[in-house]
Amino acid sequence: MKKILFAILLMPALVFNSCDTLKNINLPIDGVVSLSESDIVAGLKEALNVGTNNSVSFLGKTDGFLKNPSFKIPFPEEAQKVETKLRELGMHELVDNFIVSINRGAEQAVSKAAPIFVDAITSMTFEDAKNILKGEDNAATNYFKSKTSGALFNLFKPVIQTALDQVNATKYWSDITSTYNKIPFVTKVETDLAKYVTDKAMGALFTKIADEEKKIRTDPAARVSEILKKVFNPNAIIQ
Repeated sequence: MKKILFAILLMPALVFNSCDTLKNINLPIDGVVSLSESDIVAGLKEALNVGTNNSVSFLGKTDGFLKNPSFKIPFPEEAQKVETKLRELGMHELVDNFIVSINRGAEQAVSKAAPIFVDAITSMTFEDAKNILKGEDNAATNYFKSKTSGALFNLFKPVIQTALDQVNATKYWSDITSTYNKIPFVTKVETDLAKYVTDKAMGALFTKIADEEKKIRTDPAARVSEILKKVFNPNAIIQ
């Protein structure tokens, strides 16, 4: 009887000691989620797919750029003096129409960008994915940007150019520069408008994708598929 009583009294101590031991070796007591190579690659690709789709949906709609202070495309930096001078001459409507048109061009182009981004995701390797998983909150976006910017630019610029032509941005810019360049004693302005808007549109996309990536990493509610829940589970370990 005394032995039984002693065993009962000893059990809580054993339980607490076991918990301390688990804590010391840093094992999640909620259960380990084991990740295979294919899980990691699939999860990171899914994260980029979700991030790019959300970003394209956000920026590729009417006023996605124009009415968003964080992403609105202004007059080209090297031509700020042109805007100032033309406004001084009372040509506000011409300048305002141009700003609206370049933002509309970016919105139209971004709305067609999803397939370009999806194609660029497919080349991710296991080592890439593993490093991204262990990286900073924007590691996937930085990888994506470094690997695809050149190809994306070459694919994206013609789309931008077509969009700018459709919304008359090219014509407005031609009218603005020709008007400005006729002013006596000014330094003539020559700007590759399609390149300028493409750079701004791509910069906005990568910024928005980084925001979406951070959400997936830090907010369980943003993990909208089973593979995202598995790969970004804090208890997940690589096999």
